[in-house]
Amino acid sequence: QGLRQISQRTISTASRRQLENRVPEKQKLFQEDNGIPVHLKGGVMDSLLYKVTMGLSVFGTAYVVYELLVASMPKKQK
Repeated sequence: QGLRQISQRTISTASRRQLENRVPEKQKLFQEDNGIPVHLKGGVMDSLLYKVTMGLSVFGTAYVVYELLVASMPKKQK
């Protein structure tokens, strides 16, 4: 019986805390035709995440090309 009271209490307190539905305003933001790509419409954090991802991609590609060039050169024998 004690377990039932705890579970009922948790459910009843969770139903009291109603979160505001912000889906319509997010839909309006992302569906707006303002020329901004959808992956950048979220604001500053989206822009920062995009720039970090692109920087890591460019750095990684350059590093792979460098390592391929190093691996393709014959080693000098002493």
